[in-house]
Amino acid sequence: MTDGALRIPVPSRTGVLPRLGLLSRVLAVFAIAATAGLGGTWLAVDSGVGFGAVRVGAWVAHPRNGSVEADPYSRAVVARSGVMPLGLGEGLTFTAQRDDAGRPLVGACAYRVSGFVPPTRYWTLTAETPAGALIANPAGRHGFTSAEIVRGPDGSFVITVAPSARPGNWLPVPVAGRFNLVLRLYDTPISGASAVIDPARMPAIAQVACR
Repeated sequence: MTDGALRIPVPSRTGVLPRLGLLSRVLAVFAIAATAGLGGTWLAVDSGVGFGAVRVGAWVAHPRNGSVEADPYSRAVVARSGVMPLGLGEGLTFTAQRDDAGRPLVGACAYRVSGFVPPTRYWTLTAETPAGALIANPAGRHGFTSAEIVRGPDGSFVITVAPSARPGNWLPVPVAGRFNLVLRLYDTPISGASAVIDPARMPAIAQVACR
């Protein structure tokens, strides 16, 4: 080639590669943040977690779920489950996913639910799936009410939660899988002041035996 020949400049890649590397790192950070945020939200909704929870032993209640003060997570939980919570003027719902020792409630074990309930006009205790549905069983029994429970002389009660039939107050559950116990208090004076519940007035949940 002569000195007058046309020279075509070749772009340098030294400036392009750093920009591409920076862009990829920024996109990776956004992807991680989005995954963590969406994942955390999904876990919170799936586990039924909301703000304002009141814990009394193994029992957990969310008094604000049935009010206009319910937080977004609580509203998402309600929308996902399709279960209408009790309003503050109607009562209070307590759910137990574990026994008093912190072990998950499973159908392979038998449990003793005993003691008392806080002051209330009427109450029910049911066994439900983690999704909030009643558990089908051959006995056709899904729970007990305060009107039918067999009590002791002091007014206390004992309910045996187990997959096989037991004498007395027996609440059947599936042989396998996890379940929740749900205690609903209707027309109770503690609806708006649930933080002062005496733990001794809540039913104890003790594991008796496992298969």
